Amino acid sequence: MPHRRPERPDVTPVGGLDEAKLHEILGYQLAQATIAATGVFTRLVGDVFELRPVEYTILALVKENPDGSASRLAKALGVTAPNITMWIDRLEKRGLVQRQASTTDRRAQQLRVTAKGAQLADKATRQLLAGERAEIEVLTTAERAILIELLHKVACSRRA
Repeated sequence: MPHRRPERPDVTPVGGLDEAKLHEILGYQLAQATIAATGVFTRLVGDVFELRPVEYTILALVKENPDGSASRLAKALGVTAPNITMWIDRLEKRGLVQRQASTTDRRAQQLRVTAKGAQLADKATRQLLAGERAEIEVLTTAERAILIELLHKVACSRRA
């Protein structure tokens, strides 16, 4: 079903409220876009695979970065050590990730996805990519690529 754009570019996408100066605030527009993206995630991954967005993100990052540490993962996601431990525990209980002793430092643990975790990460990623393209159809392929590049650029401005 095609999405309708509001008649005026400075009104809320749903509800038709005047955004006033909020229209120019990056964080506000990101929050509005997040509502759309989260809806896609929930329908296609969250409900289907019983994953929260942060769990999917951790699973995908661990898959792409085997043998990384929980502290490095926490830093990348901007969360505390206790929070990353809690999320890793949940994924480990589901048999999606595993901790193993570091080969270089016995005090440290390395993270890896299991075969089950790798399959789930791949399937969820395919679902998300296809679903976002289909459901957030107001963007052309080129606009989507530009938006992703610009958002990554904003993310890279984050202070460590």
